[in-house]
Amino acid sequence: MMSHIHHSASESFWVSSALIFAAFLYLRGWLGVRSRNHGNVKGWRAASFVVGLLFIWIATASPLAALDHEMLTVHMAQHLLLMTLAPPLILLGMPRKPLAHGLLQRFGTIDRPLRAEPMQQLANVVTHPALCWFAAAGALIMWHIPSMFMLGLSSQPWHVIEQASFLVAGLLFWSPVVQSSASTSKWPEASMLLYLFLATLPCDILSGFLVFCDRVVYLVFLSSPRSFGLSALEDQQCAGALMWTCVTVVYLIAGAVFTARLLSLHRSDERSIPQFESQKIAVLHADSKRMEAV
Repeated sequence: MMSHIHHSASESFWVSSALIFAAFLYLRGWLGVRSRNHGNVKGWRAASFVVGLLFIWIATASPLAALDHEMLTVHMAQHLLLMTLAPPLILLGMPRKPLAHGLLQRFGTIDRPLRAEPMQQLANVVTHPALCWFAAAGALIMWHIPSMFMLGLSSQPWHVIEQASFLVAGLLFWSPVVQSSASTSKWPEASMLLYLFLATLPCDILSGFLVFCDRVVYLVFLSSPRSFGLSALEDQQCAGALMWTCVTVVYLIAGAVFTARLLSLHRSDERSIPQFESQKIAVLHADSKRMEAV
């Protein structure tokens, strides 16, 4: 654990620098795209992307991150920021086009390999909903096994790997959800409701176990300073309740958005049917007149 504490300052510096650089590239590209499209690029997407980067900074480089070895609640908050909150905001910001524009201005044709057919096929495989679901569930379960949890807490390199895996798993998990609203998506929006529901199951099992368990699961917190007057068991219960509440609310909001969109599409289809029938009748009527004239 001492290596984790000693390297936290340098880690925060490099993470902060990388996030600032990513925000600079994105905003530079976004402004270029917005000027070329005469302001048609929505400003809320840029705000969403920047807030997503801010959540990553809070989880990995802020003063809050320095408490993750003292409180399980803080450790759980990091996981939620990296897996549940930051990824959908970054993906909603549609970072590829603005970032590619900014990189093109600086480094030339850097995005050409990304447009190659093999890379596109690989992207289709990686973003398959089944793979994305198992990646998120696997990362969640693996890093909460006590031995793996202690490895990430006591080793600085493994701590970085742990946080990176949570972020990557979160991006993979949310990519089918965000892309399902796009016109190019191959997956029906109705399937995303089942996708989100199934994703709550491993989270509910883990959070329920932490809340109702009558002993401390991660023994390292028994010797940690008693922050905010919470015992180790109370801290564990707060961590489980935080996970349970946050995941439920976020997934419920996403499910409500999909339900509202599905209902709106259904109503628009119902309205288009009478119009289609009237047009069909008009065409048949015109054809019959033409036949009579002949």
